[in-house]
Amino acid sequence: MIRELMVDMDGFEFALEIIATVFYAISGIRLAAVKKFDWFGAYSIGFITAIGGGTMRDVFLGINPFWMLNPWYAIATVAALPIVIGFRKYLVRLEGTFYIFDAFGLALFVDVGIYKTLMMGYPMWVAIIMGTITGSMGGVLRDIFINEVPLVFRREIYATACIAGGVVYWLIGLAGGASIVQQTACAVLVILLRFFAVKHNWSFPAMHN
Repeated sequence: MIRELMVDMDGFEFALEIIATVFYAISGIRLAAVKKFDWFGAYSIGFITAIGGGTMRDVFLGINPFWMLNPWYAIATVAALPIVIGFRKYLVRLEGTFYIFDAFGLALFVDVGIYKTLMMGYPMWVAIIMGTITGSMGGVLRDIFINEVPLVFRREIYATACIAGGVVYWLIGLAGGASIVQQTACAVLVILLRFFAVKHNWSFPAMHN
């Protein structure tokens, strides 16, 4: 029974990770398209965005990077390119589309990062850090490669949203909530914080000399 539950959860986590990979790849390709990259350059940015955070997480955890163990992650990033090309009119010209795909990718990767870290036996505080790295570092690499200041280093609420989601994940677990409830609440909070931060210009004070 426990083994079957773990198989189901692994399948659920795999689905989440594939969806997150597509969302993050689209956000990277979409931003590269705005910068007038060619198709290969745009795909490269999308690929780095999608696998960057998870790769860093897996390196820290001492395991093989997730995308090297299953070709579906690479396939998911390839699928993102024709989506952006086919719907370029809507995805590139509308400013808000970047934040939509970025927010959903961020939230789902935070979930996956926390879950994988906990399954390896690490404590919750480590899982929150790994979830934050999984969610945010792909975006950091994306912004660096397109010569932008990474969102996580600006005043915008970005990594803080990941941490807040992780804390909610932890609190629901302490209250005896099911894993699916933890993950749903975590993802919803991250998405809402990002949306409201963008809409209402929520930010932390900037550092001054």
